[in-house]
Order: sequence, then structure tokens, then C-alpha cells
Amino acid sequence: MSLINALISRLSIESEEGQGLAEYALILALIAIVAIVALIFLGGAISGILSNVGKSI
Repeated sequence: MSLINALISRLSIESEEGQGLAEYALILALIAIVAIVALIFLGGAISGILSNVGKSI
């Protein structure tokens, strides 16, 4: 019986580590999606600003 309890406790520890990795991956994916959407919507404005800065130099 103690062998079964040891296996269960070991599996629960390993699954928590995988869960943390999955959460970090989801956060990273969300940040990437937000950055891509921001570049799509603000790309033209940023390009115009950089163009004006380049012309003034």
C-alpha cells in the first residue's frame, strides 16, 4: 500500500512541474499574439514616425 502512495505522490509532483511549464508557454503565446496584433494595427503609424525622424536627420 505504501508503494502505491509513493507512486501517486511522485506522479502528482511531476504533473505540477508540467503544469507550470504549460502556464509559462501559454503566457508566452499570449504575449506574442498581443505583440503581433499591435504591430499589425500600429505598423503604419510607427513607419511614418520613423520616416519623419529619418528625414529630419
